Amino acid sequence: MTMMKFPRLKAELEAIRSLAESGGDRPVTMMNLNRYVPEAEFPNGKLYRAYIDGLEAFLPNVGGKVLWRTPVFGRVVGDQVLHEILAAWYPSHQAFLDLPNAQGAQDNYRLRNETVEYAAIHRCVGEGYGLGHQS
Repeated sequence: MTMMKFPRLKAELEAIRSLAESGGDRPVTMMNLNRYVPEAEFPNGKLYRAYIDGLEAFLPNVGGKVLWRTPVFGRVVGDQVLHEILAAWYPSHQAFLDLPNAQGAQDNYRLRNETVEYAAIHRCVGEGYGLGHQS
């Protein structure tokens, strides 16, 4: 299997695994903050398109989908340089955990490794919960 260029954080994985096994698992949205390598030629380059097209084809293998994507035009505060923010929805935390073993994972992670220079993924509300909801 292709190694992930951006390994998942152990403590967060344990929190996700605990929730998935709790009997109270629920949908989750992962906010992907991405900066792409110059060779990706974001937003219209062949490498970038191969990654995005592959991602949109791959996520349904665990019941997920890309909700939306938006380019980042600049930043008002901070020093994080990004090209795109992408919201990926999963029907459960377990579905997110299942990604590395899903059909198409190896090709998706290979393309991600070639295309993405920097990534941060934040776990957010999936659906059906108000802003006050925790974990």
